[in-house]
Amino acid sequence: MAKFVFEPASDDEIDPPVDDEKSTTHTPWAFSSYSAESVSDQHLRCRVTTSLDHKISEALQRYPIAIPQDNDSDDDEHYDSESESDSQEEEDDGLEHDANPSFSFSDLHLSRPLLQACKALGYTTPTPIQAACIPLALTGQDICASAATGSGKTAAFVLPILERLLYKPKYRPATRVLILSPARELAVQIHNMITKLTKYVTGITCCLVIGGLPMKDQKLALRASPDIVVGTPGRLRFVEAVQYLVNMCSKRKQTMLFSATMTTNLDKVINLSLNKPVHLSTNKSSNMPTSLTAEVVDIRKHNTDKRAILLALCSKIFTSKVIIFSGTKAMTHQLKILFGLARFKAMEYHGNLTEAQRLEALELFKKREVDFLITTDLAARGLDISSVETVINFVCPQNIESYIHRVGRTARAGRKGHAVTFVDSEDRSYYKKINKFVKSVCSGRGLTKRVVSSESIERWSETIEQMKKAVGWIRKKEREECLIRKRIKEKKKNAAAAAMEEAIANMKLIKAKEKEERKKAKKEEKKRKQAEEKKLTRRKRRKLEAKKERD
Repeated sequence: MAKFVFEPASDDEIDPPVDDEKSTTHTPWAFSSYSAESVSDQHLRCRVTTSLDHKISEALQRYPIAIPQDNDSDDDEHYDSESESDSQEEEDDGLEHDANPSFSFSDLHLSRPLLQACKALGYTTPTPIQAACIPLALTGQDICASAATGSGKTAAFVLPILERLLYKPKYRPATRVLILSPARELAVQIHNMITKLTKYVTGITCCLVIGGLPMKDQKLALRASPDIVVGTPGRLRFVEAVQYLVNMCSKRKQTMLFSATMTTNLDKVINLSLNKPVHLSTNKSSNMPTSLTAEVVDIRKHNTDKRAILLALCSKIFTSKVIIFSGTKAMTHQLKILFGLARFKAMEYHGNLTEAQRLEALELFKKREVDFLITTDLAARGLDISSVETVINFVCPQNIESYIHRVGRTARAGRKGHAVTFVDSEDRSYYKKINKFVKSVCSGRGLTKRVVSSESIERWSETIEQMKKAVGWIRKKEREECLIRKRIKEKKKNAAAAAMEEAIANMKLIKAKEKEERKKAKKEEKKRKQAEEKKLTRRKRRKLEAKKERD
């Protein structure tokens, strides 16, 4: 199999630069339009529930909490002496310039409507993965591509798909393209990207099929035989779903697979779905962003609640555009409450939320109406949110693949970014693997050890202690609402069961009545025939009796 290796991704990203202030620059990612019902509408419909922010606000009125005011000295960034020499090394500006700045999308032989859409989105120079992939994809070859997060992989496969669909047979509606994504929100982003790139194209239709959105609308869209279907095959049985879909597709299909990491788990999918693929890679050593500053906080040295360390960091050093990976849904919810009580603007994002809540969280964070997105690994793959400055691994990743995907939410497209990983005593083996990996891809420079001000941590530890009553009150309210929802759900279930029983009973009565009527009609018919027979002459009666005997 042919294999091409290209240089690391340049800073010439498909998205235009974003300033520190709120920007109105056009972006292909939008989440709000995909939710049929807002979160506030859900609470109004339920009538017995309130939002978590409302509970936090009420808790603060009941239990006032003094937020610590850190000294100016706490703002300084402190590093461990053993890694100080590494941090003092001359740093590169995080930007790797394209070897051929004159190369543009027009050199990729794309049609004018697509070039016009690229220009409207701010796409000027193709990234290495786009320059490598688009010409090969237009020839119909199977492709297996690996590139760093934020390197423009979506456009790398969407543009050739749209170019080929421009020459599809007219007046023959059929679904010709299926795009599978491991997460709903990534599927939303891909669908949104296709919508933007087909702004100046007529005759190409696209349909989104994911859980959490109205099924009726999706069914109607599928019945229209859209050219492109974007969906999720399901996380638990991904390989089985892919195998089923591959068997349903034409043998002459073209298949492309894109990922920031290529692991043994993907080998099954590659062997199953790709036919003699061309392997493309934009980085020989790793797909970790080259403009990333990777740091570690050793929890053992502080000997305190690491939630206090997190609040200390987020209060003064990393104050906005921060994604926090908390590990579990329960911890995500707990941190959301603490951040709210600390008067930080934060949203939680995990699998227990409704689709409307998840999309709202992403939309508010994307618009910078909140500073922190607290999440599980649900947000680790594919999500492209501009200008995320910091990723904090509150729970240490257990493998290198997870680390790459998490930190890949920042330092995208050559922009600078920070990744801070909390390491406890039980995380030492994971830390050693990650540190060894970072050294291998960063010219021997491993994770920089950050030391957080002990005074700041102590003040936040005291504040967390003060928050206990407010947290307990919020949890109590949540349990009460949960019980009410369960009762309402049970009541509706019982009402539905009663209605079903009543419908079954009514059906039985109708059937019994119909049976009785048929029996009665049969008797009346028999009497009528007997009466008619009596009116017959003797000769005709004998003939009729003889006929009955023969039958």
